[in-house]
Amino acid sequence: MQYPNGRRSSANSNKFTSKLTTYSNRGMTLEEDINETNQYYLAHNKAIVHKKPIPIQIVHVDYPKRSAAVIKEAYFKQASTTDYNGIFKGRHIDFEAKETKNKHSFPLNNIHQHQIDHMTQILEHDGICFLIIRFQARQETFFFPAEKLLIYWKDQFSDGRKSIRYETVKKEGYIIPVKYQAKVDYLDVIDKYYMKNGGRSNGR
Repeated sequence: MQYPNGRRSSANSNKFTSKLTTYSNRGMTLEEDINETNQYYLAHNKAIVHKKPIPIQIVHVDYPKRSAAVIKEAYFKQASTTDYNGIFKGRHIDFEAKETKNKHSFPLNNIHQHQIDHMTQILEHDGICFLIIRFQARQETFFFPAEKLLIYWKDQFSDGRKSIRYETVKKEGYIIPVKYQAKVDYLDVIDKYYMKNGGRSNGR
């Protein structure tokens, strides 16, 4: 496995495959729910939202048989930004989806600086940017505006908390309703709190 600086990982191909599987399946329940929701939005012409592909450059592939291919060497071309983006009622929407087993808070180490930089740029261009946070133990999913996230992100470097309390997420975010066809109906939140005054509201 190679990274953008050109260094090759010492991990063998089996470990590489294992890591790909581990990271791709992390939070899969939430990801599947969002993907199904996005398919519903697309089928009913409500919005166009897609999951961003992981920017991996494949260098070497073995073909042990015609029906299978095994990646032997690859590297990340660049750091990924957020999980999803698209358009809804003329506004660009961009968001990251995270699950946590922590019942009482959302650890900020689930987010990275390059993602914060990307979110900041989206907000500067009047896009709608947010986190979808699922507390697994509570089976509750929240829409948490990036504007709020940026405040807590900066505070952690000034002796602030390294996490956002569940109570804070609940107070400053929005519970996402669970519906039969739209399992994570985040557009319902955007419609209520961001589409006022001709679609120029920035939430509360």
